[in-house]
Amino acid sequence: MDEGVCAVRPGTDVAGHARLLAGIHDAVLAGRPPASAPRLLVERSWRRVAAQGVDPDRPPAPDPVGVAEVERRRTTCRLREVLPELRGALTSVAEDALHLMVVTDADGVVLWREGARRVRHRADSLGFTEGATWSEPAIGSNAIGTALAEAAPVQMFAAEHFVRSHHTWTCTAYPVHDPRSGELLGIVDVSGPAETVHPMTVALVGTSVRLAEAVLWQRHETRLEALRQISGSLLSGVGAGLVVDDHGWVAAQSGVTGIDRVAAPRQGVPVAVRGVGACEPEPVPGGWLLRPSRREKLRLILETDPPRAIVEGSVRWTHPLGRRQADLLRLIATAGPAGVSAAQLSETLYGDRTHLVTVRAELSRLRKLVGGLLLARPYRIAPGVDVVLMQP
Repeated sequence: MDEGVCAVRPGTDVAGHARLLAGIHDAVLAGRPPASAPRLLVERSWRRVAAQGVDPDRPPAPDPVGVAEVERRRTTCRLREVLPELRGALTSVAEDALHLMVVTDADGVVLWREGARRVRHRADSLGFTEGATWSEPAIGSNAIGTALAEAAPVQMFAAEHFVRSHHTWTCTAYPVHDPRSGELLGIVDVSGPAETVHPMTVALVGTSVRLAEAVLWQRHETRLEALRQISGSLLSGVGAGLVVDDHGWVAAQSGVTGIDRVAAPRQGVPVAVRGVGACEPEPVPGGWLLRPSRREKLRLILETDPPRAIVEGSVRWTHPLGRRQADLLRLIATAGPAGVSAAQLSETLYGDRTHLVTVRAELSRLRKLVGGLLLARPYRIAPGVDVVLMQP
């Protein structure tokens, strides 16, 4: 059990602890010294949502997306692949314990909600329904939104919620990541009446999330094995080359060794491969064949007015950039071969390390834009790419 996540320790007088938290909440919001300090995670969250203008007495009314948008998000969310595992581990337990199992996407939009009928009715009164956005800016401090903001598991109990109408709830939320890319896929949450809080809920939800991530990885391995079955004929006679999946994981290689992963391939965008150089991606069933490009050298030019990236090789193409994308790419370029982490980028851009979700989402979009020119873990410009930083 993760003691750092748990809001209530075993043996705690739940009713008494709820009263203590209510007093702390009232004192902090009134600007008085509390009887004891809130948990650091809760204190950080309260500061964020207060700065975002959330009113603890009159929270924003949830404005759920429509049914069609929920279905679209369900279709594109990879967590739908592991719903049977999550249901098997959590739904029956949630029903027995008067809880709900809730699954959101990476934006905090509730896509699936299952569990005890009586608790579903209580959740309806708060707008905690499919299609609602349960992020901190939308609804204040809560396990789902705070797990997104902190990029970490969160259990929140009673008056640890910023909005008073949520003080009768307890929630436990865990982020789920794509084991192939590290990308945040969404949040798995178990919520219910505050009096039903239990420290073991943290372990239960955490175990279920790890199971879901293990299943995703197992299916990834199955897809790679299918690629390996056809790689012999694809690599025959090509000299140096690789067969990779859509995320750049290597199924087979010829003429090179020791490469586990490259940047996610995109049609028409060269991928930098260590020991080979720029490779042209060619689509094959279930993935891509990467073969050496005829272009000897790539040059990345970062312009500021307007912000855009220009890539020069045997051909030249231009990508318009948003201001934040341009700032990120310039910081990564100036970091050199050692690269830079998402936490360092968050600290440089925002002055702290609490904006990891925002930074990672922007970097994910940026990597899709410039392909193999930008590598991750740490974030850095691919070897062999000359960078020119144009001055404002």
